[in-house]
Amino acid sequence: MARRPARKSRSSSGNGPAAPAADAGDREKIIAAFMALLAEKPIEQIGFVEIAKAAGASLTQLRGEFASALAIFAAHVKAVDRAVLAADLSDMAEEPPRERLFDVLMRRLEVMAPHRQAVRSLLRSARRNPPLALALNGLAVRSQQWMLAAAEIDASGPRGMARAQGLALLFSAVLRTWTHDDDPGLARTMAALDRALGRGQRFAGLLDDICRIPARLCRLRPRRRRRDDDGEEEMTAA
Repeated sequence: MARRPARKSRSSSGNGPAAPAADAGDREKIIAAFMALLAEKPIEQIGFVEIAKAAGASLTQLRGEFASALAIFAAHVKAVDRAVLAADLSDMAEEPPRERLFDVLMRRLEVMAPHRQAVRSLLRSARRNPPLALALNGLAVRSQQWMLAAAEIDASGPRGMARAQGLALLFSAVLRTWTHDDDPGLARTMAALDRALGRGQRFAGLLDDICRIPARLCRLRPRRRRRDDDGEEEMTAA
């Protein structure tokens, strides 16, 4: 009896079937499922199988989209950034920078509102887990650079990075108030944000002074010696 020839792989590479890719809807479902789980338990207790089942996705699809649970949260943060940036903020053009930034960050809190419990859970985990806190800080700094840009405040270069880092720390403190603020008007949160931006404004003023120091030093550089026509040495500005 003749043997049947082995079936060819459907994969062009011959290494097995291609993994099905998750479409945009599947990606959003994975993020939503993860955020729902995060509202119920710490991030360190959330496994890949649990996320996949909650999202109605396969592990192959999950791995194709995200490398880790933190990567899923990073995608959520990016979605929040985009929602804030998509808002019409043209009516703030005449406001002072502090007021523009206040409006932008309050808009961010509005977008984050459905996931308040998840944010509270993550803040608790970060207090116990320094590496997680460091990773979250990196995400926060990147987001705050975009928030500064939305408020038309320079976020480029070393000074911009320092502003974003300072704002990330200030906003993290505001989040701790926000996650426990049950007032529909968010009075406590607004007061905390206003105080935080006041502190940040003072810090920014100090930073500007520091950044002006090199220019002053350049004008005060030691003068070099040169000889005049009679061979006498005299001091000249460099």
